[in-house]
Amino acid sequence: LLSPVEFLYCDLASMKSIRQFVRQFKAKNYPLHVLVNNAGVMLVPERKTEDGFEEHFGLNYLGHFLLTNLLLDTLKQSGTHSHNARIITVSSATHYVGKLHLNDLQSRCSYSPHGAYAQSKLALVLFTYRLQHLLTANGSHVTANVVDPGVVDTELYKHVFWVVKVVKWMTAWLFFKTPEEGASTTIYAAVSPKVEGAGGCYLYNEERTKSADLAYDEELQRRLWTESCKMVGISDEASRLP
Repeated sequence: LLSPVEFLYCDLASMKSIRQFVRQFKAKNYPLHVLVNNAGVMLVPERKTEDGFEEHFGLNYLGHFLLTNLLLDTLKQSGTHSHNARIITVSSATHYVGKLHLNDLQSRCSYSPHGAYAQSKLALVLFTYRLQHLLTANGSHVTANVVDPGVVDTELYKHVFWVVKVVKWMTAWLFFKTPEEGASTTIYAAVSPKVEGAGGCYLYNEERTKSADLAYDEELQRRLWTESCKMVGISDEASRLP
């Protein structure tokens, strides 16, 4: 039997919309076994979300940060010792060249679409590793992993220069993954028995691999988490944990 699919609207660029979505979802009393954080924009011109956040950082990172935190209690209730609930966050190889500017997370001093995008993707990796640390410390039956889907032929590239679009159009069949191929590692992270109980992993082509060295900086993970809590207006319960 196929399970029915139900749609609930959620705008990851709006803190109000995220909170409204979570209220609607929780009102249904559904369990939550898998959460995939996959929304995103890439290389957009400098602009802000309705909450005043730089769009890459606000949508790609802060939206997922808030959504995940608001759903954590449901995820913890849904996971069991033999079947952990799973959080999968989609990052990008761009994070390898990303820099986290804790004093200017909104890229106000010097805006670069490439720099802002890379920073948002690095933040997602740092967030995942810190989240897994906290889940483990709490003894929760929830795992958090981060996925690199590879270079996928999607509409994300609509803001690149026209020359790049032409090159992409000519070479996509050779160098780009199809959306189905790009989704394979995310699906693997969501359902594969091979990663049952395993968290804090960076997955590429359905294999665990090493992320950027900077992403393993635990002090940076903690500082980003604390600042993120302030930005989205939630309590930093992690401050009471190591």
